[in-house]
Amino acid sequence: MFIHSKRALITGITGQDGSYLAELLLAKGYEVHGLIRRSSSLNVGRLAHLQHHLQHQPGEIGNRLFLHFADLTDASRLSQLVHMIQPFEVYNLAAQSHVQVSFEQPVYTADVTGVGTTRLLEAVRELQQQSGQQIRFFQASSSEMFGKVAQTPQTETTPFYPRSPYGVAKLYAHWITVNYRESYNLHASCGIFFNHESPRRGETFVTRKITRAVGRIKCGLQKKLYLGNLDAKRDWGFAGDYVEAMWMMLQQTKPDDFVIATGKTHSVKDFCERAFARAGLDYREFLEIDSRDYRPAEVDVLQGDASKAKKIFTWTPRVSFEMLVDMMVDADLQLAILEAA
Repeated sequence: MFIHSKRALITGITGQDGSYLAELLLAKGYEVHGLIRRSSSLNVGRLAHLQHHLQHQPGEIGNRLFLHFADLTDASRLSQLVHMIQPFEVYNLAAQSHVQVSFEQPVYTADVTGVGTTRLLEAVRELQQQSGQQIRFFQASSSEMFGKVAQTPQTETTPFYPRSPYGVAKLYAHWITVNYRESYNLHASCGIFFNHESPRRGETFVTRKITRAVGRIKCGLQKKLYLGNLDAKRDWGFAGDYVEAMWMMLQQTKPDDFVIATGKTHSVKDFCERAFARAGLDYREFLEIDSRDYRPAEVDVLQGDASKAKKIFTWTPRVSFEMLVDMMVDADLQLAILEAA
């Protein structure tokens, strides 16, 4: 196998972003390889629409999508696969990405989200050294690195002040990527992504927790929705728009770091109000506050300024906050209808 400009490797391919990115790259004619963790069942539901058939073992799906067992905690396996696949582009999307869970499992979060990135970078560095061909690397950085924000909106030069083990782990991954770029001439770019959602968002994340509850309440399957801090404000965009920014970053001649955001903020309460209204409901009749959902250290507001990305490679979000909420509610209403049948 040789390094080809249309061959990509995606860690975290079974997640929300990974599935949208795989879809985008396949549409652009890429051969796509994805890493999945070994478990008792294959978690490839988000890739179902891309498959001609689902095999019981990882391997070829269709004719340009391949899945491989691996984990960011296993350096030797990562090195083995990177050398076997020989990708031109590597997208590191895998992480323990749930902020609340990171407080409960801080060491695991640090190992996977933080040090795991170093293991992957080492494998890429070794392949580049052996092949003599520059490999392009994307690191999914997070707005959670800003944490207790020093300025609003946040840009690429805003100081970082993470407020969770997840944010700290992402900050390590971010800086080690910058270090490898500067030390080893890696074409490594970091996308500092603000919150991005979709109907494929995991059900434990607050936005999907809300829209899933709306559908189930509308269909009589659930009576209440329990949430924590309703006043937290986030810059919410559509995951499909954001994965396009990942690809655009790796097409640039010069690697760099970019904030990807809509530039607009809405509170969790705003999200609830819009979501329930979409189903003809008043959120105040169904919402209860649960103190267990509060974080030990809160991030009050995140708002990104993506001016640099717009200037350098003309990226702008296409899906508005209202369109995003409606899209997610509509999808979860359909799921609830099927569940109720």
